[in-house]
Amino acid sequence: MTLEEFLAQWNDASDIIEVHTSGSTGKPKMLLVEKRRMENSARITCDFLGLKKGDTALLCMPLDYIAGKMVVVRSLVSHLHLISVTPSSHPLKDITQQVDFAAMVPLQVYSSLQVAEEAERLRSIRNLIIGGGAIDESLESLLRQFPNAVWSTYGMTETLSHIALRRISGEESSLWYSPFDSVDVSLSSDGCLEIYAPAVNPERLKTNDIAELRTLADGKKQFRILGRKDNVIDSGGIKIQIEEVERLLRPHLKCGYLITKVPDARLGEAVTLLVDTLNKEGLAEICRAVLPKHWVPRHILTVKPLPMTGTGKPARAEAEELASVKIRESMNP
Repeated sequence: MTLEEFLAQWNDASDIIEVHTSGSTGKPKMLLVEKRRMENSARITCDFLGLKKGDTALLCMPLDYIAGKMVVVRSLVSHLHLISVTPSSHPLKDITQQVDFAAMVPLQVYSSLQVAEEAERLRSIRNLIIGGGAIDESLESLLRQFPNAVWSTYGMTETLSHIALRRISGEESSLWYSPFDSVDVSLSSDGCLEIYAPAVNPERLKTNDIAELRTLADGKKQFRILGRKDNVIDSGGIKIQIEEVERLLRPHLKCGYLITKVPDARLGEAVTLLVDTLNKEGLAEICRAVLPKHWVPRHILTVKPLPMTGTGKPARAEAEELASVKIRESMNP
């Protein structure tokens, strides 16, 4: 979708607009949402970040998904000066003016840091929000030194972008997300985060994210995400969180990789490592060295490219299916 096409939809007579989920855990879904609720979400973010009329916002994410759409809506609601560039891994390549606000995925941030001129432009952004995927520990360590505000976001399509932010840069850096004042969070009986954000969605939303909740001295709540409920591998009765396995491997694997699972006659489900390289020498040894015994992958499979969504998240359902197919093919050549 182009910016012109989105603006035409936004300015038509309809009170609703069509958005699509990313499809990170299954097939993308289409949702119809009220434009006024998108405006509410935009105002909440702009007020929190202190964005004002005339500030410059950078649109560098696809308009097919809510994250890109909301950059435009924030610009419309708060009268920001919008700069639009073609989505790529190097969104700052041709940017010459000061940017006050930008939303990026981790890949864009990482790639920008590899080029000196782009890294300097990234550091100069007054408010940078990062979403759409996990932020690598080494990347977060670099961002912690940034002079301006860098935030990790938490949200979903159903909440019309983020409902909580976590500061990465500076002395206020934290592992805990702080919900906006208009948002209430709680835990379900199975430990998953529940969200009530009536300004953007009238329903109480139960997520599949296993979370930890804490209440500060002033009564405000914060949370941190431990992993997704549907990303648990039940291997021989031991519950293994996919994100935790990936986190432990991150400092040690130089190739692209994902953790998934396949059916196993003895264990029920087996931990499986997908990599995007044909050279798998040494990978098994690394896994045995850095992972608990029961977390070590029973299978290491090459998949090129690794299954990812349009917003750069791991496509978990597709990864599981690909792994199962490859295992079946290896058993029945």
